[in-house]
Amino acid sequence: MGIIIGLLVIWLILSILGFVVKGLLWLAIIGLVLFVATGVWGWLKRRTNA
Repeated sequence: MGIIIGLLVIWLILSILGFVVKGLLWLAIIGLVLFVATGVWGWLKRRTNA
């Protein structure tokens, strides 16, 4: 579970960085997509282990 939280933090930082730096909007979009995908994957993995 620690890896998933770490990945979520990394994707969130990349998204914020992408929105702050105007030329890196693509980084924000990729970061948001990866954030959502990692969150869904972690949620599904947690549900199957319960």
